[in-house]
Amino acid sequence: MSKIQQRMGQALRKLKIRRPGNKNSVRIQRSHSTRSRKRLHSANSLHSDNEFDELELQVVRYKPEGLDTLCRNTKFSRKELQIMYRGFKQECPTGIVSEETFKEIYAQFFPQGDSSSYAHYVFNTFDHDRSGTISFEEFVIGLSVLSRGSLQERLQWAFGLYDINGDGLITREEMLDIVSAIYDMMGRFSEPSVDENTTKDHVEKVFQKMDLNKDGVISLEEFMETCRRDENIIKGMAIFDTVL
Repeated sequence: MSKIQQRMGQALRKLKIRRPGNKNSVRIQRSHSTRSRKRLHSANSLHSDNEFDELELQVVRYKPEGLDTLCRNTKFSRKELQIMYRGFKQECPTGIVSEETFKEIYAQFFPQGDSSSYAHYVFNTFDHDRSGTISFEEFVIGLSVLSRGSLQERLQWAFGLYDINGDGLITREEMLDIVSAIYDMMGRFSEPSVDENTTKDHVEKVFQKMDLNKDGVISLEEFMETCRRDENIIKGMAIFDTVL
């Protein structure tokens, strides 16, 4: 799975560090629906952070939280947040990322397959308020977990990815959906090549391994305990250390 994770890191890195002036960057089409979803924060919280204010454009309808707040809520420094924000605004003039644009970025790194389903699931893990868009805060908080979070924090993020409906449990169907999306994304680079039955067999083996009490679902505790005992999973999670 390391090849998948390396390319995921590349896709996240593409979103984060694009600098102004890059003619090949993917643009977001502004729409009335996305503008209405995100609201401006109070003027007082913004005036204290000139670093963000001086980067804003008149057409923008959304501004992030104060810089100090983001420093407290992430593992990034003020300087790193400033650099990321410049790149984010270059890619996203409205201050938010749509799911369509997120999928376009993933598609560039997985041209050999169909990454749309997997990108959809990853997008949902960043979109905490389920607004259908990702704000700068949501993006850097998620990126902070993936790139600099503890093993426990990253495993919790992975659990949230598989827990599609957010009920705190992973079902066989949810695991099959995510694993199938990964194989679709990798296309001909899947190792080994798999068909639908092989995917189901693989999911069943993993599910049986993680379902410690055999109740037909995987809890966060079961997921964490199983992953901590698997060196391959631990090594795989470490790939996100190189995102920044």
